[in-house]
Amino acid sequence: MRWALCAVVIDHQSMSRVAAGLSVAWHTANDAVLTEGSRLLINAPERLQGVRVLGVDEHVWRHTRTGPRYVTVIIDLTPVREKTGPARLLDMVEGRSKAVFKTWLAAQPAVFRAGIEVVAMDGFTGYKSATAEELPDAATMMDPFHVVRLVGEAVDECRRRVQQELHGHRGRAGDPLFKARRILHTGAGLLTDHQHERLQALFANPDHLEVEAAWGVYQRMVAAYREPDRKLGKFVMRTVIESLATGVPETFIELRRLGRTLKRRASDILAFFERPGTSNGPTEAINGRLEHLRGSTLGFRNLTHYIARSLLEAGGFRPHLHAHVR
Repeated sequence: MRWALCAVVIDHQSMSRVAAGLSVAWHTANDAVLTEGSRLLINAPERLQGVRVLGVDEHVWRHTRTGPRYVTVIIDLTPVREKTGPARLLDMVEGRSKAVFKTWLAAQPAVFRAGIEVVAMDGFTGYKSATAEELPDAATMMDPFHVVRLVGEAVDECRRRVQQELHGHRGRAGDPLFKARRILHTGAGLLTDHQHERLQALFANPDHLEVEAAWGVYQRMVAAYREPDRKLGKFVMRTVIESLATGVPETFIELRRLGRTLKRRASDILAFFERPGTSNGPTEAINGRLEHLRGSTLGFRNLTHYIARSLLEAGGFRPHLHAHVR
């Protein structure tokens, strides 16, 4: 079974190919690989040692209309911050709520919980509350990926609302606001001359003032994250958050709502600039790997199998298995 385990973990082969290579049924190969993988890798007590930075996010494991669809993924981001290797999947738990993450944290050894310094997450307040209750000494951080996406959604909502108010219908191919939807999400420094001209023409119309204001906020936040000087980046980010919290006209609906959200999570957003090398971006990368895994197997129906296969795929076991094989 060691060959089969290496084929799955190291070579990323599907269980069907492993079963064919062993000339056994799929279920026989699957049961054997998961049993050996759990014994040798997943349940190894040292797997949780040295974890200081956690990432937490939701993941859709099954795209169906009925039954459980979401799991909470917990990632070890310590190797990324310390530049010793890639992030690794620590666990997956059915559901996406404060109770799910809180229960998982409470079930971990006291020495593990005491060692956590930072928890990176998205904008879901449930994960933040669970962290505050179970890891009172750990800092919470809302990563740039989710902050920028949040602001980008405000730009889109503003564009669609203005489009509807001006023209009485959703965006169509010939509508300037609809045609500019992708350009509005491009960093100002990456725009071509032609795109600059299109934006200038778009914002020359006074009816598009609210869209221009939302776009300006988006650009300032992106610039803050791209600023090499972290102190300056933090200053720019704080200035943007404070400006949105006060003085935004009532008609700028999306920016006012965004301002309230950013003000509530200001400390988590600014924490990024205080802790170099910490980001929940690798969590999104692992989510992508799990999507690929689910696609290569034509979908999973058994959540227990999916969790075990996901841990073997993204649990960071390859170096251990290489060493064991030698």
